[in-house]
Amino acid sequence: MNATETAVVLIEFQNEFCRPDGKFHNAVKEEVQRQGTIGNAVKLATQARAKGCLIVHCPFILDRKWAATRCVAGIIAKIREGSAFLPGSWGADFIEELKPAPGEIVLGGKRALSGFTHTGLARVLKKRGIRNVVCAGFLSNVCVEATARSAYDKGFHVVVAKDATAAASRANQEYVEKEIYPVLGDAMSVDEILKALA
Repeated sequence: MNATETAVVLIEFQNEFCRPDGKFHNAVKEEVQRQGTIGNAVKLATQARAKGCLIVHCPFILDRKWAATRCVAGIIAKIREGSAFLPGSWGADFIEELKPAPGEIVLGGKRALSGFTHTGLARVLKKRGIRNVVCAGFLSNVCVEATARSAYDKGFHVVVAKDATAAASRANQEYVEKEIYPVLGDAMSVDEILKALA
């Protein structure tokens, strides 16, 4: 993969998932530990940045007004009920290790599952001449999968950094790695991705 034609999309590396006091941390903590998710994501972002990749940060922020006008169910309903990922809150902040570097893209408007929905991500990638989209983050079988599907549908070469993601269970993680990601492109370790970047 040509690094200058590659974007690394970091999905929801926020306190709600990644820190012990986060409202969704307990759901993912075992998989985060088993996978080494945060350490691997830091390695991916740091080395991909140095190679010339575009780093895109894709946080989820609860939009109460939008959610109130939609038939919101499932995980977004749980987020709304738990008052998680509130605008300006500690829980919605990026974790210290993956705060955006100067000049990096921080998407606004992600209030659904895919990183492409309501965010302008497709426009950003097109403007930068991106051909490859590497996805990392949370949850492997929800927002990472949704973003990878959207990238695939828009004609990008999709790679999921499987050890820089986490689901709420090992069964979910292994299912998407074996059954979903290969349909959309490639499921690779961070080391494999970094080796593939030219």
